[in-house]
Amino acid sequence: MNPEQRTAQFRAAGLTLRSAARLFSRYPSPRVLIPAAALTVAARVSLGRWSRRDVRIAATIVTLEPFLEWLVHVHILHQRPRTFRGRTVDSFAARKHRRHHLNPRDPALAFILPNRRIAPVAVAGIAAVNTAVHRSTRTALTGTATSLLLLTAFEWTHFLMHSSYKPKNPLYREIRRTHQLHHFRNEKYWFGIVTPVSDIVLNTNPAKDEVQPSKTVKTLGITEPVSPAEL
Repeated sequence: MNPEQRTAQFRAAGLTLRSAARLFSRYPSPRVLIPAAALTVAARVSLGRWSRRDVRIAATIVTLEPFLEWLVHVHILHQRPRTFRGRTVDSFAARKHRRHHLNPRDPALAFILPNRRIAPVAVAGIAAVNTAVHRSTRTALTGTATSLLLLTAFEWTHFLMHSSYKPKNPLYREIRRTHQLHHFRNEKYWFGIVTPVSDIVLNTNPAKDEVQPSKTVKTLGITEPVSPAEL
């Protein structure tokens, strides 16, 4: 299936959850994350000897994830170009995210890990951080597995939000609705993806009618063109 066919299926009316999952599995990020998460979970299970420390590590990562997601979205993905010593500094992540806002129905732009170069680096980085922080192989694997599962859940949820799939679950319907508001009403609110918790706590989850439509919701206030070759 070529990119044009994937995009057409992504946008087609009547997209089922099963079809969306098959389509999702064709992109680089899930092709790296899903096997990595599965292998890490299997490795941790094989070692056994679960403890309260494993529970605390997993619970801490799950609790912090919405706020890390919020911080990345606000301060990295929505970061504006800056001038440093006469040069314009504009990160790849921010440029790619602006393309996502310009064309939110493009499935290839829905991933935070967009290609085969970045996804393995992210997996290795997560493993390295957990290895450095935790004192044993078991707890490092617990942290790595939890982190990779959450990152996979993030990619899947965000991908599904931008597809034509019509959700049945009330919680998913709500987070999809607020994410649509972020893309089509005002880019300064509704930053959560997997859960609205961070928006509720950090006061970026207003009612729709409390917020005026933004003229920069598509461009994020940056109008210079971005070359497709950057992706």
